[in-house]
Amino acid sequence: MNTISFCLMATIVIYLLSMLAIGFIFSKENGDSTDFYLGGRKMGPLVTAMSAEASDMSSWLLMGLPGLAYLSGICEPFWTALGLGVGTYLNWLLVSKRLRRYSSNINAYTVPQFFSKRFHDEKNHLSAIAALVIIIFFVPYTASGFAACGKLFNSLFGVNYVVAMIVSALIITGYTIMGGFRAVSTTDFIQSCVMTLALIVVLAFGINVAGGWTAVIENAKALPGHISLKDFYDATSGQAVSYGGVIAIISTLAWGLGYFGMPHILLRFMAIKDENKLNLSRRVASVWVFIAMGGAIIIGLVGLGVTKAGALEYLDTSSSAETIMVKMSGLISEHGIFAAVVAGLILAGILAATMSTADSQMLAAASSVSENIIVEFLGKKMDDAKKLLVARVAIVVIAALGVIFALDPNSSVFRIVSFAWAGFGGAFGALMLCALFWKRTTKEGAMAGMISGGATIFIWKFIIKPIGGVFSIYELLPAFIVSLIFIIVVSLLTKEPDKSILDEFEKARA
Repeated sequence: MNTISFCLMATIVIYLLSMLAIGFIFSKENGDSTDFYLGGRKMGPLVTAMSAEASDMSSWLLMGLPGLAYLSGICEPFWTALGLGVGTYLNWLLVSKRLRRYSSNINAYTVPQFFSKRFHDEKNHLSAIAALVIIIFFVPYTASGFAACGKLFNSLFGVNYVVAMIVSALIITGYTIMGGFRAVSTTDFIQSCVMTLALIVVLAFGINVAGGWTAVIENAKALPGHISLKDFYDATSGQAVSYGGVIAIISTLAWGLGYFGMPHILLRFMAIKDENKLNLSRRVASVWVFIAMGGAIIIGLVGLGVTKAGALEYLDTSSSAETIMVKMSGLISEHGIFAAVVAGLILAGILAATMSTADSQMLAAASSVSENIIVEFLGKKMDDAKKLLVARVAIVVIAALGVIFALDPNSSVFRIVSFAWAGFGGAFGALMLCALFWKRTTKEGAMAGMISGGATIFIWKFIIKPIGGVFSIYELLPAFIVSLIFIIVVSLLTKEPDKSILDEFEKARA
């Protein structure tokens, strides 16, 4: 191993060991399951904001989004980012404060538990179904993060993809098991800072190598449809292809609807110490997410410029295009030891994007298994020590399933994330809004909305969408609409909620 490779590897190893150390430090503060799952509702506004956005963005930000912009142009990334940015702001504005107050009032510290307690579901059917949805969609979501780690080390160091992916999974699992929610939130805050550094450095370096911003734009313009907002560049034919018009744009903007149903983001709202600090959290999170996604898209264009300048080979598949930041980090590392350390931090930033989402997902899924299925639905009595043990075992099992799903190195991070994102938005998005803002929502309506929305994701994705044409829209949009219709219709056809439920609703709204 030469000096440059050693510096890169050493920087990454130190970073990973630091994450494990944080998990060890916070392992001593998990007195009960509430601490492990929700940090005792003691999170500050900055940690809440940045950990929410770090856990949201995942490897999709630094790999999926730049890779899509590099290969196909800015059309799909732009509309996706716009939808996500608006969705982020509305989620903080509409959901965060009321969910924090409501969940605290009814003593709910997981999303499935909130649904059951909100509708006084004594048999915990809502909680069990919600937990199953979380497990089903978080396994592939977690797998996408492990896959991103494997691609990073394989692309840069030539390390076997499977070996790199498994080692990364072990590290993420390790600090999540030890530290729980506080460790996850603290590491996510640190990782969001590292991600920001990575974006800034790669942008500045890439523009310089490409020959300046003008050269970047000219290179993109040379590819038909590459910088269009209504067409995309088809690398196979070398021609511009219509994105699909207004319907396709609306479909892509619908990514923003997913925020209302993301368990790992909603948990951050529930965990903040002072609900009045959520206004600050909203501003910080909203500004950061727009800047970060905009920077990621531009990196895709800059990476293309670096390729045109002859500094990198052309990346002609979606899987290889997603390594554009890794390739550019490799170029930076060639400029001396200090540059190699900086490149190592950039690569750590890519790891950070992956780890900050995977850890949150595993924690949310583990709480669903131990608390919502085993304790609440199956009625198994356990003290806090046993609950924590079951949660930690669940994390290991979920990580193992994620590793199995991630064994294919050619899988697209962007596409895997889009399916899982649709799953949560379809099953939980409309229900969360109705639970918080429509007091006439009933338990039966909630169950109908959750099941119909989740089922529509699979039906639309694998049966209806292949028909093509107008049916090729992103499955989240029809699933959200179907779920909302079922919630409203079934709620109106069933008995109005009891006075105790309505009183709790009014108290949360006050």
